[in-house]
Amino acid sequence: MNNPKITMESLGAVVRTNGNGVNLQVAAFFDVDGTLVNSTIVHYYVRFRLQLLHPLIRPFWLAGFLLKIPYYLLLDSLSRTKFNQVFYRNYRGMDVERLKELAQDTFDALLGSKIFPAAADQIREHKAKGDLVVLATGSLDFIMNPLADYLGADHMLSMSLREHHGKFTGELMSPPLGEEEKARVVKAFAHEHGIDLPASFAYGDSRADLPMLRCVGTPVVVNPRKGLRQIASESGWQICEWSSK
Repeated sequence: MNNPKITMESLGAVVRTNGNGVNLQVAAFFDVDGTLVNSTIVHYYVRFRLQLLHPLIRPFWLAGFLLKIPYYLLLDSLSRTKFNQVFYRNYRGMDVERLKELAQDTFDALLGSKIFPAAADQIREHKAKGDLVVLATGSLDFIMNPLADYLGADHMLSMSLREHHGKFTGELMSPPLGEEEKARVVKAFAHEHGIDLPASFAYGDSRADLPMLRCVGTPVVVNPRKGLRQIASESGWQICEWSSK
């Protein structure tokens, strides 16, 4: 189904000013996986592993990995935070510099083609109005950097893995950026950069984005599943259906 183009006016945006009539800074916070791109943290990891393995070994590794998918799906349904902590342990022992080299290739071959055109249009509209565009993602920083550059994001809130002797340890350097932690980081960023959250926007696709969506004046839900769709409908939030076609 084709959606009409979303404009700031259709989202009910209100430009707020301070007592001197000076416009306050407005920001648009975008979740990434499932919101801007049709991809997940699992896709990135699998691509890295397959690129690093000998072609003869790839089918056997992939078969073994697929057996873990039901466990990961269950864990994610219970807690996105716990899922991220567990899943990123798969990076333990992987070469830091090699993966950072592969990140641009991953964007060129996979991530770039997964961007929702309507999402890119929305970012351009925010930037044209002078809003700060901030990516707030539970994905790893070195994977997201090419995407942030391509989209022209002003800032990115993401996560990093610990490194030891040139290898990733599989442990995050900060709490996973999801659920309440994502909202806490967004609020801290807003305080540091003088962002007027009641005048700002947030875009998310999952229940893990709810705390972030609730801390801005204009929440926008993208491609929501039944539970989030119901919450958005009951709350009077904008619902978007974006596709990669």
